[in-house]
This record gives sequence, structure tokens and C-alpha cells, in this order.
Amino acid sequence: MRAEKTFDEKNPKDQANLKEISVNEHFDVAVLGMGPGGEVAAERLLKAGKKVVIFERELIGGECAYWACIPSKTVLRPPEARMEVQKAAGVSGAELDWDETAKYRDYMIRNLDDKAQVNGYAKQGAEVVKEEARLTGPGRIRAGERDITAENLIIATGSDPVMPPLEGMEQITAWTNRETYTAPTLPERAVIIGGSAVGIETATFLARFGVKVTLVHRGQRLIDREDPRVGDLAHTYLQETGIDVRLGATAARARREGTDSIIELRQADGDGGEVAADVVIFGTGRTPRTKGLGFEHSGITLGDRGEVLVDEYCRAGDNTWAIGDVTGIMPFTHVAKYQGRIAADAILGRSHPATYDGIPRVVFADPEIAAAGLTAHQAQQRGLRVASAELDLTKAIARPWTYEKDPRGHLGLLADADRKILIGAWAIGPMAGEWIHQASLAIRAQIPLDTLLDQVAQFPTYHEAYHAALEKLDL
Repeated sequence: MRAEKTFDEKNPKDQANLKEISVNEHFDVAVLGMGPGGEVAAERLLKAGKKVVIFERELIGGECAYWACIPSKTVLRPPEARMEVQKAAGVSGAELDWDETAKYRDYMIRNLDDKAQVNGYAKQGAEVVKEEARLTGPGRIRAGERDITAENLIIATGSDPVMPPLEGMEQITAWTNRETYTAPTLPERAVIIGGSAVGIETATFLARFGVKVTLVHRGQRLIDREDPRVGDLAHTYLQETGIDVRLGATAARARREGTDSIIELRQADGDGGEVAADVVIFGTGRTPRTKGLGFEHSGITLGDRGEVLVDEYCRAGDNTWAIGDVTGIMPFTHVAKYQGRIAADAILGRSHPATYDGIPRVVFADPEIAAAGLTAHQAQQRGLRVASAELDLTKAIARPWTYEKDPRGHLGLLADADRKILIGAWAIGPMAGEWIHQASLAIRAQIPLDTLLDQVAQFPTYHEAYHAALEKLDL
């Protein structure tokens, strides 16, 4: 009989074998990045009994929880509440307190501490690795000193802010969303570069807290991915707030003069002057976080913008999925969470395709701006025959008048005239981000217009506007 081999701790070969065994750990699923999408996927898989390892280089919860969605909506709420008091009949006395707002914001972002989340996932059975993970081959991950393998891989590495090439950038006080929404004190003056959702929300927040704001946008209208009417109304309301909006302008150079950060502007017709501020905030977009992560070793294909290309099941390759901002598909938290469900269900053997029709898009400005589905331009590009209607809510329903003095509100609908279904909608008004979901559901479910017209809305609510607008459609 052959003698059984014994382990010799002094033998270098045996030591190497032991190290190989200890560092090569195998899991059912590895999740790279624990923002909202990664969290949804990991929790779904853990509940199904899968052996899951999660990697997060910063904080579990990701950009949304600490530097974007949660802090921004938290600090936008107090000025919104004050405006509601000022516009409601017979109520007065609301005052803003930045110190108290900042204190509550810090509570909401967990004081940039994710220990509770780390412990929570560990208790659920996950292996938590607080290191940046890099792929070294299909299903192979290197993180710190650990080499880990997984049967399935979910990439949820998110995105990074885009900082445009700007001469003199190093001289000025330049912020992104991270500095803006963790600031202990507010500047007296701010220049915001970018007129999309981030720029508009940031301008609204700062202006309502008394900061002198200049908003610079290179396009001829704000939120230019939405219908032109939406951008025009947003422009009007920002100006009413006291924000200096500069359209068709770009930052040409930057420099410092004393404590001032100076931005020299350029417009299509030449010199656009300059503006001085304490800080310059860049809301100039985000780029998928894929560089240096070894995706080229794992059969993953990247697009022209560095995004991970996926199919309708969020599949990026063999046993590999990608979700959230890293895919470049509608970079919203709610979409990342949706894709997290899609990817997890695929791994669990119950695949179903992702559909993006009617997903809502909300700008938490004052008043809120919301949209879902196609714009008129997108419908035209698809060759659809459409009918549209716009409604001034103050002339059509009672709710705006019971809600506030000098009420505001508009609703736009876009229908496919041949299929007789709703294909697009936008809304501007109090809580528009809540009542846009009626349009969102109608678009996603392709509810016939006749069915929508037969709905009975509670009186008085903003939802009544849908019926009034539907009746205006010229079909």
C-alpha cells in the first residue's frame, strides 16, 4: 500500500501549495461594486441560498447613498417645504437652518460610514471584500492579496464624474457632486457648469439656501434631452428663483484672483464675459468605471464610451452580467436596481428580458420636472404618427389652486395615433415625480387610451390632469 503524503510546513513547495489553497476561494456569484444595483442583486442571490462574495472599494451603497441621490434629495427638501409654506394660504414662519439640514444630511449618508452595511451582509452569509477588484480571467478576481473565483460574475462598478479639459483648472476651487453634497458650509457664490438634471438640482438647492448661483450650459436650452417645452419652463422657474442662467456658453479658461475662482466664458458669437465665484461645480456628465479593471481578460466587450455592452438580459459574456451606470443604459439608480433584479433572476434560472419603455426620469427642482417614454423628436425619428397635447394645470383642474397660491403646473402627453396608446409624457409641478408614474405604467403596459380615458381619478388631485390632457389629444 502506498504511504499517504504528509504536509511539511518547512517545505517551500508545500508552503506554496497551502498559499494557493488559501487564496483561491470559489463562490457561486461575485458582485463587483455595491451600489444600489449590486445591493439588489446580492440580496436576491443571498436569499436564494447562493454563496456570494461582494467587492466594494469605497462604501457599500455607492455613489447614490453617500454623494448623490440621498444627500441631494435630503438637502432639497427643506427649501421645498419652506416654499410650500410661503405659497400655502394662511401659513407663515418657515425658516431654513443650514446647520440642522447638514446634520440630518450627514445622518442620512451614515456619516460616510458603512460598517453597519458590511456587518449586515456578513450576517446574511456574504463574503465582504473591501478592496478594488480586478478581473484576471473569466470568473477570476484579484482583490488585495486574495485570488477568488466565481461561477457567475456581476459587474456593477458604476461611473465617475467627467471633468472637462479646462485651462487653469488646477488654479480654481473645483467641485463635483461629492464635494457639493458633503460640504459642511455653503459658499456665498457658485458657478455651475452643466444644465442637465444634476446642474438644475444643484442650482435649485444652493439658490434656495441663499447662494448666488450662475448656471452655465453649452446648449440653447436646459435639459435638452427632453422636449423643448420642458427646458423652456425649467429655464423660467430657475430665473424666478434668482439664478443667472447662461445658455449657449462654455467655460473657456479658468484662473484664480485672490480667493475668487474665475471662469472665462465663450459663446457662439464670441466672448461671453467672465464670472467669479467661491467654487465652480461641474455637472458635466459621468463615464462608466471600466478602466484598469481587467475586463479585457474576461471576454467583456466595451463600447465607444467605455461602457460594458450587454444584451436584453444584462448579459455581458459567458456567466457574466453588467448592471447600472457601467452599462451606459439610462444611468439612474432605479434602472440599476431593476437591472440588478434582471441579472440575479438570470443566474437563478428564471431569465426575463429588461425593457426600458416608460421608465421615469425626474429632476427634483422647484417645481419638480418629470418625464417618461419618448420625446416628440424620438418618435419622429422612429417614423411614428403621433398626437400630442399640453395642459396648463391651473386652467384645467382644481388641485393646483387648493395646493398653493399662484399655482404652477403643466402636463404634456404624446400618443401613437395608430396604436392608440400613450408613448411619452412630461410633467412639471408639485410632486410631479410622484404622479408621473401613472404615465410610466400606461406606457410600459401599453394601456389603450380608451382604458385610460375610462379611469376615475380622485378629486381633487394632480392625477385628474391626465384625463383632461387625454381628451385634448387630436386622434
